Amino acid sequence: MKLQGIFIDTTTPFDHSGAVYKVKVQHNLEKWNRTTVAGYVICGPAGEGVLLSSEEKSALWEMTAQCAASEKLLIAGAIVEGVQETVSLANRAAGLGFEAALVEAPRYYPDFQRPGAQLLYFKTVADRARIPLIAAGISPDLVAPLSQHPNIIAASVNTADAGFLLRGSRPEFQVLAASARTLWPALQSGACGAILGFAAAAPYAAIVIWEAHRTREEEAGADWQQRITRAAEVIDECYGVPGLKHAMELNAYYGGPPRLPLAVPSLAARSEIEQAFLELRTDR
Repeated sequence: MKLQGIFIDTTTPFDHSGAVYKVKVQHNLEKWNRTTVAGYVICGPAGEGVLLSSEEKSALWEMTAQCAASEKLLIAGAIVEGVQETVSLANRAAGLGFEAALVEAPRYYPDFQRPGAQLLYFKTVADRARIPLIAAGISPDLVAPLSQHPNIIAASVNTADAGFLLRGSRPEFQVLAASARTLWPALQSGACGAILGFAAAAPYAAIVIWEAHRTREEEAGADWQQRITRAAEVIDECYGVPGLKHAMELNAYYGGPPRLPLAVPSLAARSEIEQAFLELRTDR
């Protein structure tokens, strides 16, 4: 499976009672469908996946399967601590038409931080999952050993040097950028694309950088990277998913409230986000 282009790490729309807002799920997907993004990660890190029940994840996957354009590749965020539940989620998503699962290394117990435990986790899930895995939240030194498993097809890593991570990997293994802050250098060094929460708010800006890479327009790519860096930093380093949801509202997507215990950004934070995204507004 080739993973090329920009994949949106989608947020999960909630209403003000904290329930999944089904109408807004459809609203956002219909708007993103009109872009040339390659696909969607549903219930991933930006989707507050760790705060969703298994039933909510299944419902969101089913809604996405119905609303996503046929050419969009669907990736399920199967992010839980245990092997059995991760496998169950990945296989449930497979039954709904999802083509891959994004899986993160577990973190709850200190023993999970050991490389051996993380390798065992990913490989055991990969052995039992009916769809390929994308490994996320891993240290660079785990990329090469994980790449040897035939059902682990890619790693999503926050680095500007994807080429370095590909050394020692099997030839068909892929690396995806995980941060808009380093999107251009990651693509230039060998990343095949990116999984970005940032793209939920500003998909066209991310697509422009991908297209500049694809058509080898280095000046345009570097220029657009400079344009988005401040906005990406404000989300990644300061305000996270709640800030991303506010940024989405600026371009007429539905952000809505985050799920508790995440909190709505303060007035000052909202003002900072608006300033950072000023040049990325598509409604001006």
